[in-house]
Amino acid sequence: MRTEDTPLAAVEGAAFAYRGRAALHRLDLTLVRGTTLALLGPNGAGKTSLIRLLAGRLRPDAGSVRVLGGDPHADRATRRKIGFVPQEIALYPRLTVAENLDVFARLAGLKRDERCGAVAAAIGRCALLEVAGRVVATLSGGYQRRVNIAASLLASPDLILLDEPTQGVDLEARAAIHAVLAGLRAAGAGLVVSTHDFSEAERLADRVAILADGRIRLTGPLAALMRPLEAAPPEHEAVLEGAPDAAAEAALRRSGFAPLRGDARFWRADHGAAGGLDGAALLVALRANGVPAAEIRVRRPGLETLYRDALAEGPSLETAA
Repeated sequence: MRTEDTPLAAVEGAAFAYRGRAALHRLDLTLVRGTTLALLGPNGAGKTSLIRLLAGRLRPDAGSVRVLGGDPHADRATRRKIGFVPQEIALYPRLTVAENLDVFARLAGLKRDERCGAVAAAIGRCALLEVAGRVVATLSGGYQRRVNIAASLLASPDLILLDEPTQGVDLEARAAIHAVLAGLRAAGAGLVVSTHDFSEAERLADRVAILADGRIRLTGPLAALMRPLEAAPPEHEAVLEGAPDAAAEAALRRSGFAPLRGDARFWRADHGAAGGLDGAALLVALRANGVPAAEIRVRRPGLETLYRDALAEGPSLETAA
């Protein structure tokens, strides 16, 4: 097989248990160069375990994980082709940005004559030049996350794994991180991004994989998965002034609504529900039935719809080509 035909990463039948509890069940997944895969799933779904298997930090109990044909757990040369960005900020807070990157370049095994250029390149790719001389502890959370990413790029990896890379940052910092990731993808790297943010996944990803209970519920190209939703009716979200009583809850459920996000004030009617009423008419109808509705939000179905449907359908695997 030619090098250009070799998948960047291939997971075949991978299983992993942590302290006797199965975290992953016989997963199959493939990633090619120049693409971004978004991993979606609830807490405990197995996203972090899968990323750590790809990074070589864990070894599968069954099956195999290969990056450019090599075993990332057993082969140090293969691990050098992988950049791993953990969810936690893994930096030295009392060192400057440049000093941090120099330390990580040493840890990555770069020789003295390579380190200066590698640090400069990582600073440039992550737009960190204006803060390169500042102590990390004085930086905003967004800048610290960009330094976290820069530290993973020092050995020019082919595969970059990111676990919740924008957690806890503001919109401006999020946009800056997205620009960094888009640039890495455009340069030919393959990215795997674990996220809970559907809009982030829609913006960044070429492919998605939805995990639950250690199994892939849905995977495929994002555009292909979203295509059937283009003609779907809009979704309705009811925002209540307070928690509904029993009668109001019954009225919501009769109209096709279900509680959302574990907060009794937010209810959503999936596409095709809500009796075909528009937002204004639905608001009037719900209030007439004693529902303390403050507003109705109407939106086109998107990735979050696919996610909810995939989790509701149980353990069967669905794949879009």
